Amino acid sequence: MKIGVIIPAFNEEEAIGNVVNGIPRGLVEEIVVCSNGCTDKTEQVARKAGATVLKENRKGYGYACLAGINYFKEQKIQPDIIVFLDGDYSDYPSEMVELVREIVKKNVDLVIGSRNTGQKEKGSMTPQQVFGNWLATNLMHLFYGVKFTDLGPFRAIKWDALMQLKMQDKTYGWTIEMQLKAIKAKMKTSEIPVAYRKRIGVSKVSGTIKGTVLAGYKILTAIFKYL
Repeated sequence: MKIGVIIPAFNEEEAIGNVVNGIPRGLVEEIVVCSNGCTDKTEQVARKAGATVLKENRKGYGYACLAGINYFKEQKIQPDIIVFLDGDYSDYPSEMVELVREIVKKNVDLVIGSRNTGQKEKGSMTPQQVFGNWLATNLMHLFYGVKFTDLGPFRAIKWDALMQLKMQDKTYGWTIEMQLKAIKAKMKTSEIPVAYRKRIGVSKVSGTIKGTVLAGYKILTAIFKYL
């Protein structure tokens, strides 16, 4: 199995080295860090840790993820599985093994790492994150009949399934778009518990009022968009 990793990052120089170095090297083929307009040393630190670094100056989580996907599209041989995780070291990169195993052993198309069913450090998620996840996942259950417990960014998906989804969201709605489109396409999805800790640095989404409001808006509109 050829496994690629995509890590969107915006000014994560203090964390990105830990993230890249924490990934089991025997497991993955290539680690791609998508610099989303970084103005610090994120790119240099990521390269030193052994990652391929891409530049995507258009601000937005989705833009960064799409840059990573387009990079893998251009390779002679595409990966079998893509793993997404954040660059702030809130996830435990070693748990990537469990996400990949879920796909390989159970033939799952998309697996979400659920922070809400795993070991979550106190204070690692803001109150607005907790409420937003609760509201979104309950609305998904109500309208789509599928029970997720999290919109967690730590996730793995088969390459062919990812291509089928034709991801489009450029900003805050990326994660929920993937889950909703997978549901609509009747893909096999699952969740596994993952550990979660306080991030290094300040969140650019839940750590700001603007980010929180825009993320909430995108999540809610996405739920009704795909009905």
